[in-house]
Amino acid sequence: MDDMQDDDTAGDDGRTVGEGEDGSATTLDVLALAAPPQPGHPRGRPAVKRLLQGDGANLIAFTFAPGQSFPDHSVAHPITVQCLSGELTFGCGGETIRLTPGTVVHCRERVLHRVDCPDDAPDANVLLLTMLTGERH
Repeated sequence: MDDMQDDDTAGDDGRTVGEGEDGSATTLDVLALAAPPQPGHPRGRPAVKRLLQGDGANLIAFTFAPGQSFPDHSVAHPITVQCLSGELTFGCGGETIRLTPGTVVHCRERVLHRVDCPDDAPDANVLLLTMLTGERH
C-alpha cells in the first residue's frame, strides 16, 4: 500500500452521502468519490483514494485504466476486494479470479496478491478495497 498517493479522506470534498446523527454510521457513494482513472501514470498504476479510515476498517478505491496493474504485494491485515465497475483480475495464492461488478474476494493478511486490468476493459474500472484493521478510531 506504499503507492497510495491520493489518499484524501472522503468528505473533504463534500460528497459523503450521510452520517448518522450519533456518528454511528457513515454512508459513502464510492463510485462518485473514486478518483478518475489516470491512464498516463508513468508506472502504469491505478488512481488511488482513501475514502474512510474508520473503526475496524479502511476503505480505499482504486480506479484502473485499461492495461494498468497493482503488482504483487501483501498487507498486514485481512482484506476484501470488490469490483464496482468494469473488469479486473485478482491474483492470489496461484489462482486468478475474474472480477466483475458484484464480485467480492476475501484474502488473509500477508498473502501475496495482485490486481490487473485487461487491455480491452472499459475506460474506468473501480475496485473497492476494505482493509480489515480491527483498529478503533
